[in-house]
Amino acid sequence: MSAMQRTVRRVAVLGAGTMGHGIAQVAAQAGFEVRLCDVQSAFVERGLIKIRENLEGGVARGKVTPGARDATLGRLTGTTDIREAVADADVVIEAIPENLDLKRAAFAEIERHAPPEALLASNTSSLRVSRIAEATVRPQRVVGMHFFNPVHIQKLVEIVIGDQSSPEAVEWAKAIGIGLGKTPIVVRDVPGFASSRLGIAIGMEAIRMLEQGVATAADIDKAMVLGYGHPMGPLQLTDVVGLDVRLAIAEYLHAELGERFRPPELLRRKVAAGALGQKAGVGFYRWEGGQPAGEAPSRNS
Repeated sequence: MSAMQRTVRRVAVLGAGTMGHGIAQVAAQAGFEVRLCDVQSAFVERGLIKIRENLEGGVARGKVTPGARDATLGRLTGTTDIREAVADADVVIEAIPENLDLKRAAFAEIERHAPPEALLASNTSSLRVSRIAEATVRPQRVVGMHFFNPVHIQKLVEIVIGDQSSPEAVEWAKAIGIGLGKTPIVVRDVPGFASSRLGIAIGMEAIRMLEQGVATAADIDKAMVLGYGHPMGPLQLTDVVGLDVRLAIAEYLHAELGERFRPPELLRRKVAAGALGQKAGVGFYRWEGGQPAGEAPSRNS
């Protein structure tokens, strides 16, 4: 049976954090039965609560009907048992923290319990999919499916072709992405792929400009929003993604691709000080109620 003809009924999502619960939400909204799995029940519950909040917000804005909300929630199940999550899954999407050892361990566990014909995908934003796939005996069925935050709003999904990914697996991943209401692009398995490489390059240069006093954070962001049509400036986006997350990606790309990705010292200082962005209440901006509420000190922080 070709990839495009495969019927997907059940999706397992590993990791109930920002990306994981977002992927689980769009999969359930698309009509799939979804199991959301994490290592602690508190993490799973928090992810399910965030999905409900997103759907309630959609109902309030007239974007989601109450019936669609209830049907979506009815297709979601939470668990801390990876065996239960993946045992009868047609597709497994891993969305755990961006750490190669953790991801390889997760795929080794998936390998033990997922059906042999299942598609295995990693939501990694920068790590080599081929290195992750080495943890399995079926690397031909492993691809990258890199979603974007917030998943229920952003339309892009990056399909990453590992060294041994089969053409059928890539086509299947593209079809699933379309089924989730996303627009897929296909990229080679190189550090940072396309989106992270470009995004980090712009983000690191914006931080260097702020560090050098070229302009304020707000004006640097306005330059990209008003001058280039970006929906959000690079410094505010870094706050939303998390300064620690962006630092980790930048360090990886610096090691793999050279000096142009060296993280600015300002970014390192902010991460060391716990100014991680929106989730910490302060980064390049101060955050209140999920919204930026003025710039945070930058030159000496």
